[in-house]
Amino acid sequence: MLELTADPIDLTAALVDIASPSHEEKDIADQLEEALRAIDNVEVNRHGNTLVARTHRGFDSRVILAGHIDTVPIADNVPSTRGVDAQGRDTLFGCGTVDMKSGMAVYLNAFATLANAEELGKDLTVVCYEGEEVASEFNGLRHVNEAHPEWLRGDVALLGEPSGSVIEAGCQGTIRLRITAHGVRAHSARSWLGDNAMHKLAPVITNVAEYEARVVEVDGCEYHEGLNIVFAESGVATNTIPDLAWMFVNFRFAPDRSVDEALAHMLEVLDLPEGVEYEIDDACSGARPGLDRPVVAELVAATGGKFRAKYGWTDVARFSELGIPAVNFGPGDPAFCHKKDEQCPVAMITEVSQVLRTYLCS
Repeated sequence: MLELTADPIDLTAALVDIASPSHEEKDIADQLEEALRAIDNVEVNRHGNTLVARTHRGFDSRVILAGHIDTVPIADNVPSTRGVDAQGRDTLFGCGTVDMKSGMAVYLNAFATLANAEELGKDLTVVCYEGEEVASEFNGLRHVNEAHPEWLRGDVALLGEPSGSVIEAGCQGTIRLRITAHGVRAHSARSWLGDNAMHKLAPVITNVAEYEARVVEVDGCEYHEGLNIVFAESGVATNTIPDLAWMFVNFRFAPDRSVDEALAHMLEVLDLPEGVEYEIDDACSGARPGLDRPVVAELVAATGGKFRAKYGWTDVARFSELGIPAVNFGPGDPAFCHKKDEQCPVAMITEVSQVLRTYLCS
């Protein structure tokens, strides 16, 4: 059985050693369920490969500790190893050490050791969910929200996403459009008989390339927006005018815009010409920082008042839609997410664990 009360560093290594790429979370979910059900006086629920465990101590506030248990595909980096990083720091290496089994280990350890402790000052919910690293339709947190929203009631949510042991508040929203142009295929020696679909995308590409992204402050956090072509495809043969061309354009927008507002702005900038169409491939709202909420301010104080904006999209947005303020708070440098040499200094794991316990026991 997984030892949830073990040192969070050792627990991180144990979680990393259970390979759990997206869509293959059953093994780790089974082991976590067994370990959570061994804790006295807690309610444990399961939906698919997502687990939700809750205390019922009768405190005035409830803190949700959430994290995903899936990883990107393994890249010869499981099981975990321990060594020294480029800066000479004691470090864990392996898939998930940053994104986000170290954060999950800290949260599970806090839940297991404090669930029945006298010093606990807030009721706790821990959520271990599947399918975060893939399309939104597979997201376990989304599935629980749709099927059992009562499991997610709380006053504040913490996501164990890697944040360098600093609170990263809110998150940016994201929209990904598939832009498609149709033409007429022809031999390139007789190009006038065809209609080059790729050429129709040229003005749209220019509009994106010349776009000047906004930098905006929202609730004390500075967000950098970005509009970029992230994938493009066209071509039949080297002597053929293509009759189809398409590309994905991704807009990362600050949380002061709604999805509808962001989409309207995006389409205005793209200024699609006749014969070019779009469809929404993915769209997720952002989340305002919520640093003005007392229960969040208490967490900020516990970290010494340090915070910054979260640029990427995370599931804090799902909690924000439920009216629950949420922040990202976990060990590890986000720059190592999804890399073959993914790594987390063990001191960060200890630091986040200590800060979290101080906050939960206040």
